[in-house]
Parts: sequence; C-alpha cells; structure tokens
Amino acid sequence: MIFSNARLFLGEEGFVRGSLSVRDGRFAKIAPERRLEGGEDLQGLTVLPGLVDLHIHGCMGQDFSDGKLSGLLSMGKQLARRGITAFCPTSMTLPMEALAAAFKTADEYAKSRPAEGARMLGIHMEGPYFSEKKKGAQNRAFLRLPDAAEVLSLQGKCSRRLLFVDVAPELPGAEAFIREISKSCRVSIAHTNASYEEAIRAFDAGASHITHLFNGMPELLHRKPGVVGAAYDRKNVTVELIGDGLHNHPSIVRMAFALFPGRVCLVSDALRCMGMPDGIYGLGGQKVFLSGGEAHLADGTLAGASTDLFEDLVRVIRFGVPEKEAILAATRTPAMAAGAWDEIGSLEEGKYADFIVCDANWRIRRVYVGGKKEACISVAFKRKNGDEK
Repeated sequence: MIFSNARLFLGEEGFVRGSLSVRDGRFAKIAPERRLEGGEDLQGLTVLPGLVDLHIHGCMGQDFSDGKLSGLLSMGKQLARRGITAFCPTSMTLPMEALAAAFKTADEYAKSRPAEGARMLGIHMEGPYFSEKKKGAQNRAFLRLPDAAEVLSLQGKCSRRLLFVDVAPELPGAEAFIREISKSCRVSIAHTNASYEEAIRAFDAGASHITHLFNGMPELLHRKPGVVGAAYDRKNVTVELIGDGLHNHPSIVRMAFALFPGRVCLVSDALRCMGMPDGIYGLGGQKVFLSGGEAHLADGTLAGASTDLFEDLVRVIRFGVPEKEAILAATRTPAMAAGAWDEIGSLEEGKYADFIVCDANWRIRRVYVGGKKEACISVAFKRKNGDEK
C-alpha cells in the first residue's frame, strides 16, 4: 500500500511533502520530498500519526469502569474512528471488586486484539487513593488510603497491564506506596492537596507523571507553587493536560506548553457522555448532567469531558499553540510516557502503521490502525467568526 504527494508530519521536522508505504501492518517506507511510484495520490492531504490518549473513561454511552468487554470493544472502535489509535482505559474511584472486574475486561481486550479498534496500551488507575479536599468528581464514598498490596493484587488479576497508578502523595503511607508501585508502574500525582515539598518528596520516591495538570490540585501561587511548581522543577516529569477549553482556560493551555516544553501529554478525560446528546449519565456511582458540552455533578462540580482527543487537539491549535507542539503532545509525548515509543507515536519505518489522513480544515478523511482502514467519523470545526473552516 503506497500513498504519495502527502503532507507528512515528521515530528521535529514538522510538515514535509512526501510519500509513505505500508507492508504487513507497519510503515515500510517514509520518503520525504519523494514520490513513490504506484499507489494513491493524496493530493496534499495531511498525514498525522495516530493519536494516543492516556486518560479516557468512556464514550458513546460506555464506561470502562462498567467492567463489560462489549463496552470496551465499543470504546475502542469509536476511538479509532476519530483518529485515536492507542489508549489507556481509565478507571474511577470505586470498590476494589469493581476495579478488578474492569481490569479483567482490559486484559481480555488486549488478549483478543480486536480486528477493529484502537490499541490498548495499558490501564490507567485513577483512584481511590485521593484527597477528599481535591476529589473533584471522584466518589467520596470509595476514597481510601494508599495500599500497595491492593494494587499488586490487581496487577496479578490483569496480566500486569496496569500502566499508570494515581495517588495523592500527602496521604499517610503514600511515599512507601510510591516507592513500591513505581517499580512496576508509572505513578502519577492526582486529586491532591499536596504542597510543593510533599510533591518533591513524591518525585524523589519515584512518581514521574501528573494527572490532568491544574485540575484536582492546589493553584499555582507565587509563594506556594504546589504540585505545578514541583513538576516544573523536575524535568523528567510528564504532565497531562485536558485541552477542551473548559477544564483549562485557553491562556492556561498556552502557558502549560510554555512551562513544560516537550512534556505535555494532551488527554481527553472523556466520559461515557462523549458523543452523546444532552442528558443524565453515570460516573462512579454518581449522576453526571451533560448540557451544552459541559458535564457536571449535581452539585455543579465539573466532571470529565465530552470531547475526544482529536477535537481537543484542534481546539488547542485554535487556542494558539503551534501545530507541531500540539501534535507532538497528542502523539510522541504520550507514546513515550506509556513506554510505547518504539512501536507507535510517529511516522517512522518499522513502527505500526497507525495514522490519520485529514484535510486542511482538520476533517478526518481516513484512519488506519496497523495499516487497516477503519470506518471514520469526522466533524466540521468552526472558525472564530463562526464560519466553517
């Protein structure tokens, strides 16, 4: 399979006109400034690496935490249709038996490797080891103190597919928990009221990631820099950023890219209401009310998001983040954070042929996972003046 005359995104090189070929599910040839004979002329359409979402709870009425393989399969298909070719299904704060059931479905999904749908990189365990003060939309009833034995037990029940484990580092026992769990997973700071000093100690213990930066943590203050300041000072720490423009003001989105160059992982934090009409949905045993694209609990707390990662990518570019930086934050950086850079995240020979073909208006024309064409869903994005771009 050969595609020529494309606008290829080649990472630090940015966009280059060229060609690519696919063989046996992988990129066989990436040819900048060259036209490969045969195949299809893409007539200048843009080719991006498939997007990588490290933090997504659900979509199209399905939620990973429901513990249903059919729901996870539906999620995987929907994500692939929107150009998200790899993902980490993300749990909520729930009882251990509910988490074990959900994690089992992730193991089944990975072992079955569906003919259609996105690749599952591993599980993101968001909760239950959180601060009540910064619980956000997590269910207070199921919060508990960090317990490494619990996590290791869950690891054993899902063929060690846990990839990210979240914790509030100020909780009793958190430092010992981080030291133990960071031996086998990436530990992420989340839903925390930690001070700068407490966050630094967590990084010293082995934490290396921040879940949805700015959300569920103390504000960045000039005398109390908190978790944000600590992450800024530790250059090995990667940070998630929700790019929907609701969880973070566009100015904060631009600021995050300036503060954390090369370390931002765009994530959706999408809920089951993503892709669904306004209405009432479930989230970790609570009701979520979706109205006008915003998802809230009954008390008005902003819950997760209703947009997918591709739409967030386009929004972030519209907010003024340079295209190259935004695309890397949705491809290369999360692939590296997940330990999957050798296989995905860029248009490189030998890697899986996971890629998106889109036009100059950011409409998805096609999506390929492992060189296999997926059914795709595109949406029309709007210019600031309201005209369709």
